Amino acid sequence: MGDLYYLTMTLFLFGHLEPTRFVYLVLTALAISGAEGEDVPDGLPAAIVDSDFHGNGRQPAGKVELGRQLFFDKILSGNRNISCATCHHPKHGTSDALALSFGEGASGIGPERRPGAALKESVHGRIPRNSPGLFNVGAREFKTFFHDGRVEVDSRGYYDSGFITPAKWKLPGGLDNALAAQAMFPVLSPDEMAGQKGENEIADAVSLNRAAGNGGAWDLLAARLREIPEYGRLFREAYSGEVKQAEDITFVQVANAIAAFQAVAFRADNSPFDRYLRGEETALDEDAKRGMTLFYGEANCASCHGGKLQTDHGFYAIAMPQIGPGKGDGRDGGYWRASGHRGFLEDFGRGRVTRRPEDNFKFRTPSLRNVAITGPWGHSGAYETLRDVVRHHVDPVEKLKRYEAPVGILPELDSVLETTANGSSLAHQRVSDERMESWHLRDTWVSRNDILRERISAANQLEGVGLDDSQIDELVAFLEALTDSSGIDHRVEIPARVPSGLPVDR
Repeated sequence: MGDLYYLTMTLFLFGHLEPTRFVYLVLTALAISGAEGEDVPDGLPAAIVDSDFHGNGRQPAGKVELGRQLFFDKILSGNRNISCATCHHPKHGTSDALALSFGEGASGIGPERRPGAALKESVHGRIPRNSPGLFNVGAREFKTFFHDGRVEVDSRGYYDSGFITPAKWKLPGGLDNALAAQAMFPVLSPDEMAGQKGENEIADAVSLNRAAGNGGAWDLLAARLREIPEYGRLFREAYSGEVKQAEDITFVQVANAIAAFQAVAFRADNSPFDRYLRGEETALDEDAKRGMTLFYGEANCASCHGGKLQTDHGFYAIAMPQIGPGKGDGRDGGYWRASGHRGFLEDFGRGRVTRRPEDNFKFRTPSLRNVAITGPWGHSGAYETLRDVVRHHVDPVEKLKRYEAPVGILPELDSVLETTANGSSLAHQRVSDERMESWHLRDTWVSRNDILRERISAANQLEGVGLDDSQIDELVAFLEALTDSSGIDHRVEIPARVPSGLPVDR
C-alpha cells in the first residue's frame, strides 16, 4: 500500500495521531494505492505550471490592456478594415471556424465572413492557410510560429534581433519573445491586413519591401497610434520607462503588448486531462482514459504530439490534403493552361522556408490543446471533423488518395479582384463572370490532380497504424478531454470600444 500507509500505522500505534486523522490518512493511502493499480500509460507529461509560461504566467496589467485594445483595433490594417481578432476571434476558439479565411476587404466574422459587393469590400482571393488557434502561445516552449516555421528563435545567433524571420537582419531588436516576433508580420501581408499596392501607404511600403526604418510599414502604423491621445496614455502606462511622449511609440512595443495579451488571455490549462494530471482520477471518463492509453501507446500519437502541450514543434509531411490556392510553389502549369489564370498552386510548407526539397510538404506539429474547438483541421483546413482528421493519421496515404473536399467547406466567392496595369499605374478590377468558373478551379486543383497529389503522398513520413472504429472513437474522446471549457467562448475579452473609434468585431 506504500510508505504513507505504513508511516500512518506506525504513528497511530505510538499514539501520535488522533483517530479521525488516522482514518483520513488511511483512506488517502488506499486511494493512492488504487490509483497506482490503474493501467496508466508511460510517457504522460507533468502537469502544466506557471513557470512554463513567459513571465511565470504573469504579464504587467498595463501591457496586457494595451495589447487587448490593439488586438481588436482595425487601425493596424492598411485599409482600417480588419484586426488581429477578425481571424482569431474569441467566439470561434481564437480562430475563425473557416477552412481558409477571407482577409482584408471582407466583412463579418467566422463562418458568416464574406466579401462585399462594393469594389473596396472585395478580396483578391482566399488566405491560403488555415488560421491557427492561439491557445497557450505564451508558453516558453513555443519558439517557432506559422505553419511553416518562418518565425523562430535564432539559437545560433545569426541575427542581432534574436529571431529568424522573413525580415532577416532588418527585424528591429527589443522583441520580448518569438510570439512578439510573430506579431510583426500579419500587418505586412497584402491579403491579410496590409491591403494592395495603391490602396494605402502601408501597402505601398510593403510593395517596396520597406517594413523597417523610417517610413517603413511598421513605422507608418506606429505613426497612426501616435496621433491618438488615448493610445498615448495606454503606451505610457504600459511602458513607463520607454514612452514619455507619443513620438516614443514603436511597433516593437505594439508587438510586445499583443504578445502579452495573448499569453494571458488564451492560456488554457484546466482541461479534464490537466485535472487528471494533477491527481483528479475521475476527471477523465473511461473512453477518454482508453483513448489516452492509445495516444501514448499503440497509436503512437505522442511520437510527435508529446510534451505538456501535445506537440514537439517539429515539421513533418503526413500526406495532408491541400485545398485552396496554395502559396505559389511548384512549377506545374496545368492550372494555368486549363484556366488562363496565371499562377502555381502548391504549398511546400517548411520547404519554402529552408529551400530544401526534402522539407517540401512538411508542416509544424500543432499543439492539441483545445483541438476540438479549433477546426477545420489541417494546414489548409481540409477536414471538417476531428474524427476525419484522426482517421487520416491512421492511414494517411490512402486517405489522401480518396480525399474529396466536403461540399461547402470553402464558402463560394461571387467575385474576386485581380491586379492589372492601367497605363503606368496599377488597377484592381473584378475577374469577369466568364472567367470566374475557371478561377474557382484553384480551390480543389491540387487535391484532385493525380500528379500533384502523388507528390504530397511520396513525401509522407507518417506510418499508418491499424485501429478500429471504436479505438478511433476513444482517441477522439481523449482529444475532446484536452478542452479547457473556459476557452470555448472568450468574448469577455472583447472591449466595448477601441481608441481609434473604428468598429469592433463582436
